[in-house]
Amino acid sequence: MHDNRWLLPEGIEEILPPQAARLEGLRRELLDLFRGWGYELILPPFIEFLDSLLTGSGKDLELQTFKLTDQGSGRLMGVRADITPQAARIDAHQLKREAPTRLCYLGTVLRTRTDGFGGSRAPLQIGAELFGHYGLESDCEIICLMMETLCLAGVADVHLDLGHVGIYRGLARQAGLDDRQERALFEALQRKALPEIRDLLAEFAVPEPLRGMLGSLAELNGPDALQRAGQLLAEADAPVREALEYLQRIAALVHERLPEIPVHYDLAELRAYHYQTGVVFAAFVPGSGQEIARGGRYDHIGECFGRPRCATGFSADLLTLMRHSGHMDNGPDRRILAPAAEDAGLRAMVAELRRQGHVVVFELPGQTADALAMGCTARLVAAASGWRVDELVPT
Repeated sequence: MHDNRWLLPEGIEEILPPQAARLEGLRRELLDLFRGWGYELILPPFIEFLDSLLTGSGKDLELQTFKLTDQGSGRLMGVRADITPQAARIDAHQLKREAPTRLCYLGTVLRTRTDGFGGSRAPLQIGAELFGHYGLESDCEIICLMMETLCLAGVADVHLDLGHVGIYRGLARQAGLDDRQERALFEALQRKALPEIRDLLAEFAVPEPLRGMLGSLAELNGPDALQRAGQLLAEADAPVREALEYLQRIAALVHERLPEIPVHYDLAELRAYHYQTGVVFAAFVPGSGQEIARGGRYDHIGECFGRPRCATGFSADLLTLMRHSGHMDNGPDRRILAPAAEDAGLRAMVAELRRQGHVVVFELPGQTADALAMGCTARLVAAASGWRVDELVPT
């Protein structure tokens, strides 16, 4: 029998050098970017009581959450599968500010199944949330921050996908669909299964023109989707037309601020439908079937904490961003080997080199590996004037 204790569970991975150093460098750069935009860093706990962790998140997140019982209180706890609800709790219950609050975070989340972020069950989630403002400006700010995040990470050829969950939600209510019918049609729309959508609308006895409007959502995608939607949904109730108008206005604002970014519209793309309340967006790159960053508006999430607040935000997996980065590695650090000698001058030289940013490692007595095997490209050698750095030439 093979000993496979070293194997990791499916969807769980570890990052080795030098990728770990590259990842840490990207983490620092992105958090500095968020800080420059006024987003304050929070560090929520990895585990907390389940009822708090799943606030306003809907059934999808509950299925993704590992659960266990707290031996102290007997209450059910969960390992976070998303940091956004934790940020909402901190905004509503801990900070209690009246002014708009900008928060950012970076931490590992754990999920029972893989999702679109690189197939990992333990993404390193990075994101930003803006609480306390409803309007085009806050949604556009988050979209622009998401795109600048991707730019700083070196992700190229990004296109933006925009939608609005209020369009489908308003049409479903206008048609009088119950919860079961709304969910069934929602799932068919996600697959863009046109025959199934037609069959469901007939089964639910949805009258015209609502049947045509709901059926058209699966085909309302592409650069001209908003223009076509304005004609096809002209007879919809006010909430639907208001959602479409909001989407048109934010599309114009995004184009004004990010004129170089290709924008795609999809009125049947309802990411986190039970969680989001307004505009939804995602970033895609060629060759990747899944989004590499996503977000949207999720108002009233803090209601159960006593302070319903408007909110909009985005998140991404730092590992996914690094893998899609076009930035070239700078190569391994220049490592200098210092001999195993108790010499005050040597110690002073090593300290100075480290202050200058060099990597200096001490040789250990009795070790068998030489400098090159240790990844060193130079070594400290004694000289008449003290110690000097000699470059090593591979043999």
